[in-house]
Amino acid sequence: MSDSQLPEFLTFEEVAEVDKALLTAQDKFLARVALYSLRVLKQIAEVENLPAGAVTDQQIAEWIAEDETLRQVIGSDASFQNFFTQIVLSSLKQLQQISHDTGVMLDSLTIPQVVGWFEQDAKRRLEQGHL
Repeated sequence: MSDSQLPEFLTFEEVAEVDKALLTAQDKFLARVALYSLRVLKQIAEVENLPAGAVTDQQIAEWIAEDETLRQVIGSDASFQNFFTQIVLSSLKQLQQISHDTGVMLDSLTIPQVVGWFEQDAKRRLEQGHL
């Protein structure tokens, strides 16, 4: 990677899927964090040889602290790492809800399923006047 390139927080596929979604900026941010979280969960689960749903908060916090991509972007700012860890942990609740709503195991969720859920949730909130 050259000095002028930033490391990728999301893959091209993830960025493209979120960018084409009909979402507010806030919902796009939440969808991006959820996609990052899903990728992290799957990576931890693979390394630990367990289902993504069994990954602990501690394992996630340790992974984020050691994530070279994040480290290149934010440095070693412990307070930001803690803040970001809390955001990722919060997005896990959404991923669990997506898994429940779609009937798809957390390990098997796809990018379109995650983004589609955020679109449906935004639509539901709009219809209920809660946006």
